[in-house]
Amino acid sequence: MVELMRPAVKELKKNCKNKVKLKCKGNASHQTENVESSNSNSRILYRKGATMSLSSSSSSSSSSSTTLSTSLPGTSATRVGISLEQRQIIIQNNNNNSSSNNKMTAAILTTLPTATITRTTTTTTRSATATATTTTASNRSNTKAFPTLASTTTASCCRQQQQHHHQQEQQQQLLVYCLLCIFLIAVTQKLPTANGLRLTNGGSSLSKGSSANKEQLNIGLIAPHTNFGKREYLRSINNAVTGLTKTRGAKLTFLKDYSFEQKNIHFDMMSLTPSPTAILSTLCKEFLRVNVSAILYMMNNEQFGHSTASAQYFLQLAGYLGIPVISWNADNSGLERRASQSTLQLQLAPSIEHQSAAMLSILERYKWHQFSVVTSQIAGHDDFVQAVRERVAEMQEHFKFTILNSIVVTRTSDLMELVNSEARVMLLYATQAEAITILRAAEEMKLTGENYVWVVSQSVIEKKDAHSQFPVGMLGVHFDTSSAALMNEISNAIKIYSYGVEAYLTDPANKDRRLTTQSLSCEDEGRGRWDNGEIFFKYLRNVSIEGDLNKPNIEFTADGDLRSAELKIMNLRPSANNKNLVWEEIGVWKSWETQKLDIRDIAWPGNSHAPPQGVPEKFHLKITFLEEAPYINLSPADPVSGKCLMDRGVLCRVAADHEMAADIDVGQAHRNESFYQCCSGFCIDLLEKFAEELGFTYELVRVEDGKWGTLENGKWNGLIADLVNRKTDMVLTSLMINTEREAVVDFSEPFMETGIAIVVAKRTGIISPTAFLEPFDTASWMLVGIVAIQAATFMIFLFEWLSPSGYDMKLYLQNTNVTPYRFSLFRTYWLVWAVLFQAAVHVDSPRGFTSRFMTNVWALFAVVFLAIYTANLAAFMITREEFHEFSGLNDSRLVHPYSHKPSFKFGTIPYSHTDSTIHKYFKDMHYYMKQYNKTSVADGVAAVLNGNLDSFIYDGTVLDYLVAQDEDCRLMTVGSWYAMTGYGLAFSRNSKYVQMFNKRLLEFRANGDLERLRRYWMTGTCRPGKQEHKSSDPLALEQFLSAFLLLMAGILLAALLLLLEHVYFKYIRKRLAKKDGGHCCALISLSMGKSLTFRGAVYEATEILKKHRCNDPICDTHLWKVKHELDMSRLRVRQLEKVMDKHGIKAPQLRLASSSDLLNHHHLKERPPLLGNLSLAASAQDLYRWSYKTEIAEMETVL
Repeated sequence: MVELMRPAVKELKKNCKNKVKLKCKGNASHQTENVESSNSNSRILYRKGATMSLSSSSSSSSSSSTTLSTSLPGTSATRVGISLEQRQIIIQNNNNNSSSNNKMTAAILTTLPTATITRTTTTTTRSATATATTTTASNRSNTKAFPTLASTTTASCCRQQQQHHHQQEQQQQLLVYCLLCIFLIAVTQKLPTANGLRLTNGGSSLSKGSSANKEQLNIGLIAPHTNFGKREYLRSINNAVTGLTKTRGAKLTFLKDYSFEQKNIHFDMMSLTPSPTAILSTLCKEFLRVNVSAILYMMNNEQFGHSTASAQYFLQLAGYLGIPVISWNADNSGLERRASQSTLQLQLAPSIEHQSAAMLSILERYKWHQFSVVTSQIAGHDDFVQAVRERVAEMQEHFKFTILNSIVVTRTSDLMELVNSEARVMLLYATQAEAITILRAAEEMKLTGENYVWVVSQSVIEKKDAHSQFPVGMLGVHFDTSSAALMNEISNAIKIYSYGVEAYLTDPANKDRRLTTQSLSCEDEGRGRWDNGEIFFKYLRNVSIEGDLNKPNIEFTADGDLRSAELKIMNLRPSANNKNLVWEEIGVWKSWETQKLDIRDIAWPGNSHAPPQGVPEKFHLKITFLEEAPYINLSPADPVSGKCLMDRGVLCRVAADHEMAADIDVGQAHRNESFYQCCSGFCIDLLEKFAEELGFTYELVRVEDGKWGTLENGKWNGLIADLVNRKTDMVLTSLMINTEREAVVDFSEPFMETGIAIVVAKRTGIISPTAFLEPFDTASWMLVGIVAIQAATFMIFLFEWLSPSGYDMKLYLQNTNVTPYRFSLFRTYWLVWAVLFQAAVHVDSPRGFTSRFMTNVWALFAVVFLAIYTANLAAFMITREEFHEFSGLNDSRLVHPYSHKPSFKFGTIPYSHTDSTIHKYFKDMHYYMKQYNKTSVADGVAAVLNGNLDSFIYDGTVLDYLVAQDEDCRLMTVGSWYAMTGYGLAFSRNSKYVQMFNKRLLEFRANGDLERLRRYWMTGTCRPGKQEHKSSDPLALEQFLSAFLLLMAGILLAALLLLLEHVYFKYIRKRLAKKDGGHCCALISLSMGKSLTFRGAVYEATEILKKHRCNDPICDTHLWKVKHELDMSRLRVRQLEKVMDKHGIKAPQLRLASSSDLLNHHHLKERPPLLGNLSLAASAQDLYRWSYKTEIAEMETVL
């Protein structure tokens, strides 16, 4: 059997098992009408005898309709023979719902076998007719909406059945139906399955491509109950499905392989507030049963109550199951999609973001910069407030909005916040019933009228029903929620689904992903979420279909909202007969256009002809000030025009009230600087911002007595006195907040932090006498001087003494023939110091290899040490700046001024906050500094620079500004600030202006306006580059005094060494000569060692002989003779030595007696020979030789 017959057989099996009883309803005409109203109309042509017809609708997606009809002619008592002859049955299918399949198909069934059926009966039957019809509905829950009827009986057959309704006929029909079912089942099991079937008897064939072979695409549709019933819905669905093949855009190729017709759209009408059980039943039992791949949720209810909750529940449940939803909800603004789990929803209705953008466009059109947001506890009110804030942030660059209040009205008393604010424009988001209550309370609080504008959302307007409680002139945004608009959106939703399917199926990545939710269930069995739902949703979200004329394509954002929307601007105005109020369309807002808003004439609140200002009515303030840089600076006005230039600020009156006569010429007074001057500074710029934001005018007047405001003899003076006596509305200057002032006036939030600081002047200092020692600390110098130098000296000396190739001092002293080599401990010190400081002096190097290696190691250490030292020395050999470094106001040198000699001179300004604070906490200090107080800050700072004062005490921010303004950078603040407080705006007690100024101050601080003003006005002209230039001036003597001090210390130390040397030769050497038998002193110093030898003694004797004088002429003659002989002997010796040298004979060496021998034996009777082994005969020659060698040796001696 062909594939075409398989669905029919399947239905027959099902009906056989369920024992379906056949019924025939109505008459022939009624059956004919049902056949004509079905989706697939079949016309059956009967020829001769018994006929069997099979009809199948090509447009069916989920079910088949098969009609089998058998006519049995003749009668029989015991046996009935059924002969199925070869007949031609022509089936013509006309599908009115699908223009693409509007073709004639015909199949000729031939050579069917003959069946003989035998049964026993007790009655005779004139004729028996058995008709079997099976029908499967597309949507079981909507059988009334989608009736599918199939009938193949003729009118005559129906009339016969109506006339014979007895028991035997029913049994006969049932028996024939069952036997025929058995026959068809047996046939289908034997015949092969093929795409097409050719029946050879007669050449008839069954064509391929019937719609029963196509995969069905099913979707669910939920719409509200309406008065007209379902006819309009069905017509809209039929037009949408039919129009899929007539679109002007891309062709839908999936219709060739998939079936998507009217009966594939399973339709259900839902009540306004369905129960959760009904919602669950519709989704789980009806939609999932037919494997829907998407749901169209179209509702135009605007109750924002249970209906919104029902929609929220349905969308969340669909999102949980993973089924995409294409929705159009008039109350979509109440759907909290951000908080829900549903991420698979496309919204065709304008979103709450579109409504908020349109409402703000109205405000921008009429330059209403500030407004308040009023909402009820309606669903989605948080989303509305957030959407407004986000839109305000986006528009901040080209139009600045300020949200004054954001109120959620739970009771009418909540609106009192609007009464106390400057809000004149309100955005209202509530239901219509809630809006009536809110606006009634607003009217009682006088929040309506010609100065107040209420802009409402779609939820307030609803069906354009205006309540009498609504004030005239209200504005609102609205979009069409009528039934006609709903029908149009159903067509758009079907198009979106179709193009989404087209994109999904044409993508090769989705080849194995079917658009069916088979086995998806809300119960435990089966899958709990459709895996392909999120993938399919992405294709739906990227769909772009053609919109209406002159409108952009229908597209969606990443959140599933409509990208482009159009909203109507509505205005509440009296009707033509002035009997009631009506909402009238006055313009349109289009999100895709540059000029989004187009508005015509508006009926304004209070029947005014001009729009409200959107801000409170302007008010006038008298503001008192006292100048103090940089907060308020005074400068003369232009003498010609009497006005202030752009950088001079605003005009302010400096004359007292009594000086302003009634008949004074104002223009002339403006040009007279004794009456008016220009005020500028930080506070003036801040005042301008206040005036711009709050919309007020002002008059600046200087305080008459020129005092800040302190208690004097129990009465307030200065600025505070004017506020206490209510002579002014506000004080604006650098007025510090303290407890005494707060007790009598009201302060705003502080706009600047401050405290009491101390300013001092820098003085040019000198280079420290110990500056050359400062690169290293004491521990480092001790490590170098005591450890490093000593260790290196002793190691070099020790290695030289112990080395085999080193110097043997004892051998040198005993043997004069050895080549002189000079090295000792003192010479090692000389070497170490010379290498350390890289001195260009003569030094004796050690002979041993080890000692020389140690000397190189020390040289490496010296290189590193000197590199570090010289690198850091320049940083300390500079001119130092000196100043009085006080720790703060509580420094003991200031608190107890007489404890320091000489006492420091410091002061402040009397009758200021600083003066009152010092008087309160430091009475002795306050009494002492009275003699040094100044009348102004400028005088005090000048006294510090001139040296008349050591320091000046005042407000920290003012002193910081003056320090920055000093071009020479000679001023600086020291210590920590005392009594931290702030500057604030001062008002009279219980002033109504405090709250509004406080709110603006907080906004200025939050958006950075205060910080920008501070940076602009606190920047000074102190140039560090100029200070660096001054440091390169020539240095005075006192600035490098340390070098002279170092030289003087060296001279004193050398003198001390000289004294020690004399002490040694006079007192110590004799004793050492007696004890130094091993020549140990020579190891320390060669000079010391030689001074203890005979050569040293001869040197002393020579000195004595030089000083010797004879007492008589005989002695002188004898001495001259001896000297002459000595000279002659020297000549002879030289001659003999030359002769001996020529003959190769070495002259003999003489051993001289040591000085110790001479000293030890000077008391003996027998004097030892003075010249040792010299004979008396050769005494002159030996004496000459001895004296000669001694002289040479002494010349070679080096310390």
